[in-house]
Amino acid sequence: MKKRKLGLALSLVLAAGTLLGACGNSENDDKESSNGKDKKDNFTVAMVTDTGGVDDESFNQSAWKGIQEFGKENDLKKGKEGFNYLQSKSDADYAKNLNTLVREDYKLIYGIGFLLAEAVGEVADQRPDSQFAIVDTVVDKKNVASINFKEQQGSFLVGVIAGLQTKTNKVGFIGGVESELIKKFEVGFKAGVLSVNPDAKVEVKYAGDFNKADIGKSTAGSMYASGIDIIYHAAGGTGKGVFTEAVEQKQKDPKREIYVIGVDSDQAKLGAVPGTDDNITLTSMLKRVDVAVKDLSEKAKAGKFPGGEVIEYGIEENGVGISDTKDNVTDESLKAVEEWTEKIKSGDFVVPGTDKEFEKLGL
Repeated sequence: MKKRKLGLALSLVLAAGTLLGACGNSENDDKESSNGKDKKDNFTVAMVTDTGGVDDESFNQSAWKGIQEFGKENDLKKGKEGFNYLQSKSDADYAKNLNTLVREDYKLIYGIGFLLAEAVGEVADQRPDSQFAIVDTVVDKKNVASINFKEQQGSFLVGVIAGLQTKTNKVGFIGGVESELIKKFEVGFKAGVLSVNPDAKVEVKYAGDFNKADIGKSTAGSMYASGIDIIYHAAGGTGKGVFTEAVEQKQKDPKREIYVIGVDSDQAKLGAVPGTDDNITLTSMLKRVDVAVKDLSEKAKAGKFPGGEVIEYGIEENGVGISDTKDNVTDESLKAVEEWTEKIKSGDFVVPGTDKEFEKLGL
């Protein structure tokens, strides 16, 4: 009888201990949920730059701006629990950086620029459970969303300004790497210039690189020497050399009217002439990578990640346009920009994006 009572008592003690242990574990789980688990469940986002770097005053910087805005609006901080970027010094870094972000468990990972297409495709195949996005090209994978822009539309508008404001009827275009993408900038710009000024001549040069400021500078120097007075660049970091050359030329001859049209973001600060109030930036073609990146991040966070789809941003989506810096733009040019913008939005005019489409205009 005593053995039975002892056994019962022992059973009750063990049961109580188990119950208390369970309560303790539950309390710990709650703490883990409120501290660690919620953080783990946060929607995190990161990007890999191309070799131009995150502070290129252009494409990468605009993308990073969009991610930062997304982070701020969603109470996220820079780092593994929120948003981040990895910078690529060479193309060999692309896949390595993408894989690093996958291992750090970012929910959405961007490859910024068409140069990362191959790496994004490879890593997407290796990591089918991860979500990726590529900017400026198409990677046909179920776990990759492809962001494209109608760069030709914004380039057309700055072309209208250049065509109306050139004093020499000679304007220039400097591209980075000649490709289907940069062709849209070139062709749209030429169409804009010639639509308002059929007497103008547009000279086109490619640097062969997006990160060679010295080549941009020397190319701009030869263009200005030939009488060109306005240059539009779509050359990433190479374009910084175009601004440097124009600023130096303006310092040598303050009365000379030469300008640069920036790209991707408002590049007015690159055109400031030291010691003066002059600025050689005419305007900039805005390619709102920030708008697109932020928009796609919101979609993915809401569980609507458009994997396998191509999303295109144009004038209608506020994806392209001209910058707010317009101090050197005439009222006539601004009025013309408004008129052409409405024609494009209504579909009355379709801006060409290829040589073949440009030829059909007969300009």
